[in-house]
Amino acid sequence: MLYGYVTHPASLRHEMGPDHPEAPARVNVIHDYLLAHGILDFMVPMSGPAATRAQVERTHSALYVAELAATAPTTGYRRIDPDTLMSPHTLDAAWHAAGCAVLATELVARGKLASAFCNIRPAGHHATRDAAMGFCFFNNVAVGVRHALDELGLQRVALIDFDAHHGNGTQDIFAEDERVLMVSTFERGLYPYDTDAADGGNMCNVPLEPYTRGDALRDAVLTRWVPALDGFAPEMIFVSAGFDAHREDDMSHLLWTDADYAWLTRQLVAVANRHARGRIVSLLEGGYHRLALARSAGAHVRALIGAD
Repeated sequence: MLYGYVTHPASLRHEMGPDHPEAPARVNVIHDYLLAHGILDFMVPMSGPAATRAQVERTHSALYVAELAATAPTTGYRRIDPDTLMSPHTLDAAWHAAGCAVLATELVARGKLASAFCNIRPAGHHATRDAAMGFCFFNNVAVGVRHALDELGLQRVALIDFDAHHGNGTQDIFAEDERVLMVSTFERGLYPYDTDAADGGNMCNVPLEPYTRGDALRDAVLTRWVPALDGFAPEMIFVSAGFDAHREDDMSHLLWTDADYAWLTRQLVAVANRHARGRIVSLLEGGYHRLALARSAGAHVRALIGAD
């Protein structure tokens, strides 16, 4: 079986200032860990193309895409919100990150890859249909999901988001879309501060209390996620893989460990094997403590490809 490792050099050129936590080194430390531990030996490295305008506009409004392109800086930075900036290379990185999602989706859905991990930035799950925010410009996972549904003809897709921050942009895009089941965990009260994120319909949000450990995650997965996923029986699974709930990462107050990410991934693989012919596309979201990020992403990918 072939497993994909999808990335693009543009992810390394996007930056938001020398002291910004969402830095190019995040991609490098994951790549270096996967290489040093032999995990890439089991994967097919590939470079994703830039997404087309049509692919992105299945997820984002044409007006938003045009405005983002028109206001991209040629020098310096353009501030989107207090924590999110565009540099001259940001837009190119965003197009390629979305394109990596499309490529991975295409190959996994068609059975040419068993599953894939996209080591990309900028992240995407805070980007709404009409706005960039929270380090995110295009909602990469949503672009992939839309490609699966609208271009490849899948009928039911599950989207799992285990970042420490709620994927508000993804929820904004897919709320009430009966073809998509979104399940998520995140720290209650953390950015984007939508503590009362909708639960019900096609959304299964499980906020976790600050300073809770992996046992709270495991309870949420076994009592809430797995029954919802089994009832939905997805044909394919997408993952917004954030690693900022790690106990060494000061972006949140959650206390997860490398082993928690491995356990969680094994549960998702089991669901995919039951319902989706094992098909999973995972995309990098958060994770800012570089050593913890490398180990956690490594544990996730190792479990994703069955090498743990």
